[in-house]
Amino acid sequence: MIRRGAPGTLTRRSQLPIWLSIGWRVTAVLALLGIAIGVHWFDRAGLRDNFDGQVSFVDVVYFTFISITTTGYGDIAPVTERARLFDALIVTPIRIFVVLLFIGTTYDFVLKRTWEKWRMARIQRELTGHIVVAGFGKTGSEAVDELVARGRDPTAIVVIDGDNDRLSEAEKLGCAVLLGDATRDQTLMDVRVASACSLIVAAGRDDTSILITLTARHLAPDLPISVIVKAEDNELPARAAGATTVINPVSFAGLLLASSCSGSHVADYMMDLASYDGRVQLAERRPAAHEIGQPLTNLQTGLGVRLYRDGRPFGFFDPEARSIREGDVIVEIVARRAGG
Repeated sequence: MIRRGAPGTLTRRSQLPIWLSIGWRVTAVLALLGIAIGVHWFDRAGLRDNFDGQVSFVDVVYFTFISITTTGYGDIAPVTERARLFDALIVTPIRIFVVLLFIGTTYDFVLKRTWEKWRMARIQRELTGHIVVAGFGKTGSEAVDELVARGRDPTAIVVIDGDNDRLSEAEKLGCAVLLGDATRDQTLMDVRVASACSLIVAAGRDDTSILITLTARHLAPDLPISVIVKAEDNELPARAAGATTVINPVSFAGLLLASSCSGSHVADYMMDLASYDGRVQLAERRPAAHEIGQPLTNLQTGLGVRLYRDGRPFGFFDPEARSIREGDVIVEIVARRAGG
């Protein structure tokens, strides 16, 4: 469900289709009118027609409608106590309920939808430097939880998914949401993927994730894209599609299991690095001006373990790491921030 406009807007659809929501309201109004007409007809002896003295079925329908709409011309009036009590105790609540139904319908289908469309269009126009998450299953939701835990503003996270229930959970976290197919150009353009700072792809199927990656790459050539794949032989196609980071949870779990065979502490430390709750974290950044020309091992902010130069990785033990250059990317182990 994407309400298309020019451009598309981020929004969420009601659980009920519009036609069904309107239909049950109309049915409720007709049912109430039917009850009122039926009771007035069976108690027509309690009504007086000041025009011709005869109360026909058409007169009953007419009287019921003008009573509920509070028009009240006075040409037909209840004269018995029973008829007046019915009008006072039954017709009046029906009148109020019908008015509320119409007001609610106007709010839902005119005011509310116009307001939501304007609000989400404004959010969309202001989207820049945000993170797009394509897929909010178990992996995608955990990624968002971790991002929020690390201090990322949830309003700067946009979640795309095809399931309303998942989007409801994402919306509870404060994320902007869009129900749609992330493999389509228009969907990614609707979330301004070209202005995003990164894209996380966790569609649940490798082929879908790779197609999303391919679609996003042609729309945003320089966008960092992280994708999760389940099959090892899909890692290469994911990179060929344009992913900058490919994560295989099965392979990572295998690494942890293998590491645990030689001691439990290695696996614990790796989990420490990966989780926000750990005592240490991996951080990636550009070098500061005073660090240019210094060896990677001389960092004061943390423990330098790797640097990237022209897309190539070098460990702290490589000769290239003896002198940091401008444009390098540093990967270091840092202590968890106080109070984090």
